[in-house]
Amino acid sequence: MVADARYDLVVVGLGSAGLVACEFAARLGLRVVGVDAASPGGDCLWSGCVPSKSLIAAAAVAHRMRHADRFGLPSSDPSVDLKLVWDRIAQVQQEFAETTDSPGRLEAMGVELLLGRPGRLVAPHTVQVGDRLIRGRKLLLCTGGRPLEPPIPGLAEAGYLTSETFFKRPAPPRELIFIGGGPICLELAQAMRRLGCEVTVLELAEQLLGHEEPSLSGALADVLRGEGVGIELGVRLERVELRGGRKVVSGSRLGVNHSWEADEIFVGVGRVPVVSGLGLEDVGVTVGASGIPVDTGLRTNVPGVYACGDVTGGLLFTHVAGHEAARAVRGMFFPGSGRALGPVPWCIFTEPELAHVGLTEAEALGRKHGVQVWGTDVEPSDRSRTDGVASPHLRLITARGRLVGAHILGPHAGEVIHELALAISQGLKLGDLANLVHAYPTYAGSVGQVAAEAGVARALRLKWLMRR
Repeated sequence: MVADARYDLVVVGLGSAGLVACEFAARLGLRVVGVDAASPGGDCLWSGCVPSKSLIAAAAVAHRMRHADRFGLPSSDPSVDLKLVWDRIAQVQQEFAETTDSPGRLEAMGVELLLGRPGRLVAPHTVQVGDRLIRGRKLLLCTGGRPLEPPIPGLAEAGYLTSETFFKRPAPPRELIFIGGGPICLELAQAMRRLGCEVTVLELAEQLLGHEEPSLSGALADVLRGEGVGIELGVRLERVELRGGRKVVSGSRLGVNHSWEADEIFVGVGRVPVVSGLGLEDVGVTVGASGIPVDTGLRTNVPGVYACGDVTGGLLFTHVAGHEAARAVRGMFFPGSGRALGPVPWCIFTEPELAHVGLTEAEALGRKHGVQVWGTDVEPSDRSRTDGVASPHLRLITARGRLVGAHILGPHAGEVIHELALAISQGLKLGDLANLVHAYPTYAGSVGQVAAEAGVARALRLKWLMRR
């Protein structure tokens, strides 16, 4: 066994969190080594954000071609070669791998990389990689998560796809059953339907996207059904079978037995942290049911060992992982300088997009006083009229006048939500947003419109109370 010189920071796992940590630490002039059994990039590059958004972009083009008559142009039904679409996705991934997530880029910054072999903790400040012992003042665990396999009889024997395997095929199947009604399944289901595939989504709950505002998730479900996406809610799955080379999913809904048949099954019912094989138990790092518990500074129970991103079981987003990685490094070497995670916006990249930050109405009513909801009757957006799309639907939630939650279903919702995230983080009122001049015509202008209408409503109510 060869013992290496001491590093300032050892990063185990080079996905979104690990890459940010390595780069940030290197820019601080620290001696950093990154360890990963695979290539840098993690889920975001190889199975998540990059391939799925590339797929969504291709599907959007096909959809616009079919409906070009809405804009005074001739419509056409494109002849979709799914292999060519998959080739283009692989090309985009390779571009990322050669630029943003390139090993050479990190090494040019002074980061040493140990790739192709997993790292295992053998002491609180020592990681074994092959026959090398890597010692560091601080250790950061960023090993991420993997798809959860639901306990459905026959599923493993029949075989299924997940986000980890879907984009590794040379081309996808033409018929798909999606088990799960969360963001991953809905994004992929709509995209594959727009590319000419037959798709069905099976969801146990009575609502898609259970963490979202029910009225907005319901409106999104209506849009997807209108495009031909089959959606079945309240489904209790009982078994999966192979019949003549086809995969048959059997279950019940409202006490009535049903079965669904397709070429392939995609499972997207959640994720579990990757903690096995890390040697955590050998060095005393606590592991809970949802991952590695950490405090607000991303510290584990073992001094000098930190963890961030999906492996901690928190919010499973690329942007959260990156933010936590930078905060962890800052806290390691500049104690007291890191800030706690503020309101986190997120977006489901269907069309229309569904974006969220802060509390839902139900959450606000359970935690706050003086809750009001604004924006359900927003006037049509001028920009949406010119773009030929449905107007955005906003729900802005206030508690004692201050914004505590915001939800948008509409075009570019993922871009517009950041103004509202900032407003929540700064404790602003809707009047502050109404006083902000929004460019015209923009989708963000709808935020100012709702805020202004809320101000008028409050003024009218105050006038009425004064007359009593």
